[in-house]
Amino acid sequence: MRELKAALFDLDGVVFDTEPQYTIFWGAQCREFHPEHPGLELEIKGSTLTQIYDKWFDGELAQFRSKITERLDAYEAQMDYIYIDGLEQFLKDLRSHGVKTAVVTSSNVPKMESVYRKHPEFKTLFDAVLTSEDFAESKPSPDCYLRAAQRFGAQTDECVVFEDSINGLRSGRAAAMYVVGLTTTNSKEAIESLSDCQIADYKNMDYNQLKELWQDI
Repeated sequence: MRELKAALFDLDGVVFDTEPQYTIFWGAQCREFHPEHPGLELEIKGSTLTQIYDKWFDGELAQFRSKITERLDAYEAQMDYIYIDGLEQFLKDLRSHGVKTAVVTSSNVPKMESVYRKHPEFKTLFDAVLTSEDFAESKPSPDCYLRAAQRFGAQTDECVVFEDSINGLRSGRAAAMYVVGLTTTNSKEAIESLSDCQIADYKNMDYNQLKELWQDI
C-alpha cells in the first residue's frame, strides 16, 4: 500500500486568507497604470510578480516596476496574515501521523520575513519552506513541487498538493500529484477540472479523511 509522505501547501489563499488584500493592492495599481482595463486585478489573481510584469508592465510601463515592487514590499510588511480556518490543527494532525509538511510558494524571502515577524511560530508548523528563490521555473511549471518532493525523498504519488490559483493547480497536476483545491480564490466550479477534491477550509479535514481521499485515486 502506498504511503502518504508529504503535504505541500501554497501560501496565499491556502495557508493565509490574503487574496482579498492583494485584490485591494493590485486594484489600486491597475487603476493607476491600466485605467483602460477595469477589473484587471481579478484577471491577474494567482499570477507571479514576474508574470504580471511581463504581461502588463512591459514596454513603457517597465520603468515603473521598481516603484510597484517597493509599494508591494511595504504593503506586504503591514498585511494581516490570517490562517485559513482549521489549518493549524490540520497541520498538527498530519505531522503526528508522520506526514512531512512544506510551504511551496512563489513568494520571495523578503515576503516570508514579513510573515515570520507576524507569526514567529510559523516555521514550527512546517518541515520546510520553499520560496521563489528555490525554483528554476514558476508555476504552472511542476518544478517547485517536484523539488519539494525531492526534499523529502518522496515520489510524486506519495504527495498531496494544496492550491487555490489556476497556475498553482496546474503546477500540482503537472507534477502528477494528488491536488486539493481551495475555493478561497476561485469558485468550486472553476477549479473542479484541475483538482481531485475541493474544500473551502480545513475545519472538516484531518489525516484520516485526506488519506482516504488520496488512496481512492
